[in-house]
Amino acid sequence: MTKTVRVAVTGAAGQVTYGMLARLASGEVFGPETQVILQLLEIPKDPSRQGLQAMDILEGVVMELDDCSFPTLKDVVITDDPMKAFDGANFALLVGSFPRKQGMERKDLLDINGKIFVGQGKALAARAAKDVRVVVVGNPCNTNCLVAYNNAKGIPAEQWSALTRLDHNRARTALAKKAGVPNADVTRMTIWGNHSNTQYPDFTNAKINGKPATEAITDRAWLEGTFVPMIQKRGAAVIEKRGSSSAMSAANGTIDHVKGLVTATPADDWVSMAVVSKGEYGVPVGMVFGYPCKTDGKGNYTVVEGLSLDAFGKGKFDATLKELTEERESVKALLG
Repeated sequence: MTKTVRVAVTGAAGQVTYGMLARLASGEVFGPETQVILQLLEIPKDPSRQGLQAMDILEGVVMELDDCSFPTLKDVVITDDPMKAFDGANFALLVGSFPRKQGMERKDLLDINGKIFVGQGKALAARAAKDVRVVVVGNPCNTNCLVAYNNAKGIPAEQWSALTRLDHNRARTALAKKAGVPNADVTRMTIWGNHSNTQYPDFTNAKINGKPATEAITDRAWLEGTFVPMIQKRGAAVIEKRGSSSAMSAANGTIDHVKGLVTATPADDWVSMAVVSKGEYGVPVGMVFGYPCKTDGKGNYTVVEGLSLDAFGKGKFDATLKELTEERESVKALLG
């Protein structure tokens, strides 16, 4: 073992994280020569509450990690203190967020989570390693990332991203099924904009077996009227069938996102990531927006430029940009 990586994970007792931790610890993500230290953050115990709480559950999760006996897992730290969780972290996966409850407006959720991510951004700036790569998973992830980034003075914009890889994976599978090909045959998938039901899963720039997806799937009415809304609303469809939100697939999307940062993107492909805009495609500078990206395997990415959108795609792009603009306005008091 020649290298050690510290990985901080918030919301560590939750179902999404439960689907991630063994894979992070096992060597799958960082390789068999890298030792992993997991630094797991949960909310403090409430002495007024009865029964199992998040920290109790987390202790059980650590027992399971011990019982896996991974040779690559060097240590596990559990804490309710962000300063301790983020201390020296090379990767910070911000999974925990307050869930939307019945009767809540999206603005209410943005306000509650915004305050959480203010504190986490400050703690990251104070304690994380200089090379930290921060991935925001907790929803609304684009705007949570925006808030945390703006409160983490000193951590460059290029080291922040939010999760659209789950949507990317959903879209790739849907196109593959329609075309009757393996998932791996679908490349150059892009999720533009927000991780919400305004996102635009771009079929016009996607490839199937190296050719435009619209040549393999010529049913434009299906692409516009079925495929796009299916991906936009997939999370709600999972909740309807499962009774709770996506966990396994969200965990897998997060793992794929991190793998995408530590493994260079193939020359003929790209990945979907929400990153801090530098003005690409006319998006305001500083907004966290979903783009097609290429990575170098060292935690760095570049936005793929020069893609064109047709009238349908431009309309969807503008709609998701409008929503993110409104979200940014609603949290402007939290942006430091």
